[in-house]
Amino acid sequence: MSLVEAENLDHKAWQDLAENLNVDTALFIDGNFVNPKKGNKFENLNPATGKPLNEMARASNEDVDAAVANAKAVFKGGAWSRMAPRDRMEVLYKFGQLIEENAIQFALIDTLDMGKSISEMLTIDVPFSAHTFQYYAETIDKIEGTVTNTEYNALHYITREPLGVVGCIVPWNYPLMMAAWKIAPALAAGNSVILKPAEQSPMSGLLLGKLFMEAGGPAGVLNVINGFGEDVGKALALHMDVAKIAFTGSTEVGKLMMVYSGQSNMKRVTTECGGKTPQIIMADTESLDNAVEYAVNGIYGNQGEVCNAGSRLLVQSSIYDEFVSKFIVKTKSSYSPGDPLDPATTMGPMVTREQQDRVIGYIDVGKAEGAKLEFGGGIPAGQPQGYFVEPTMFTGVNNDMKIAREEIFGPVVCVLPFDDLDDAISIANDTIYGLAASIWTSNLKTAHRMVKEIEAGIVWVNCFDHGDMTQPWGGYKQSGQGRDKCFETVLAHTQTKSVWFNLG
Repeated sequence: MSLVEAENLDHKAWQDLAENLNVDTALFIDGNFVNPKKGNKFENLNPATGKPLNEMARASNEDVDAAVANAKAVFKGGAWSRMAPRDRMEVLYKFGQLIEENAIQFALIDTLDMGKSISEMLTIDVPFSAHTFQYYAETIDKIEGTVTNTEYNALHYITREPLGVVGCIVPWNYPLMMAAWKIAPALAAGNSVILKPAEQSPMSGLLLGKLFMEAGGPAGVLNVINGFGEDVGKALALHMDVAKIAFTGSTEVGKLMMVYSGQSNMKRVTTECGGKTPQIIMADTESLDNAVEYAVNGIYGNQGEVCNAGSRLLVQSSIYDEFVSKFIVKTKSSYSPGDPLDPATTMGPMVTREQQDRVIGYIDVGKAEGAKLEFGGGIPAGQPQGYFVEPTMFTGVNNDMKIAREEIFGPVVCVLPFDDLDDAISIANDTIYGLAASIWTSNLKTAHRMVKEIEAGIVWVNCFDHGDMTQPWGGYKQSGQGRDKCFETVLAHTQTKSVWFNLG
């Protein structure tokens, strides 16, 4: 069923579909669903209810070895790596179409897996994932080499070749879309891919593997192995036949990916890690109401489980009280936790009980540090079984507080006052992270200076979270290295070869 048809389903229809859920739970290797070699499984829970959804195959090191060996053999055989560019383009473009055609299945399984609202799946995750594959399909015949200007009796050219086997390790907050961001450029460049979904959201990756085959992709080019990060993810990152790891997740684990590279074959590593994004609202912003709306959506969208969530609101002192008042009103009219299968729901649960406890723990720390709890701060009434947390706001925050410095990854926002431009830049940059930032001002000089001086890989001016596939996505400092989206990402999945002919 298509996206258009999916948008017409009501709460009852989604509940009925969930009751009749039937998905593949095995590993996907060499174009087939196969049982793990040790027969291990793990329980997959619904965060909205705390109840089991199913049991998923749990890979071991032996399964990682089998998947990598298969992917390497297919790469060497050339079924994908040497496929004509136009043919590879057709497969990826068809892949994107199949994602749209299976919108209901993708929306349902990601919502059940990690608690994302079904409406957000249909308006953001599914269409953007489909578009990701179609964008990268169009880049394939744009991967070009060069011929340099040399002496008369020589010919020198530089060509680009795929790396080999790429391990893609993706997080649970956008299971489908993050998988698309990682595997699409790797496939476009001609690599074979091992996708390792997060154990908290294991289902949609398997459907991707199946649809890649339906799109005409050769067996073994896209393998999908579920399991826990500390064993399967580590084994993939340490594997001597994996040429690159493309990782999105915590800064702590991102650092481990780089360590594992050094301990193995010096594989390439790209990491997109944590963030503590400042939204800086100057007193001269053209529309305070507009800034408030973006600020509310920027922290409470996807339950705050977003790497670039606007969790630090830096507000100029002269408009601080007015901003806070408007923010409270806007939040209460826009976000309240509920059943994520209800199209009217704007906020689902945290992904796990552990994540719920972690977020509540940060809220307790904020209160102990002396920040003022304006609203929220607990588990909402009427949701005793799921892993829900109320949208929460702290004022009276300074940048030395733990809640202002550490990534909470939940629906908790801190509002910090500042006096002038120098003060705002100093607070914004006083963090180990540098993924994104947002600036709200009507002064061109102010905007230009802040863009220059703020240490972040993505800066929005008078908006938040805008962009398209041409936008490089990645950060400064401990927010990681490398970029997702954009043409640069395809090139990062290739290596150059210099060829020199002596014609003398």
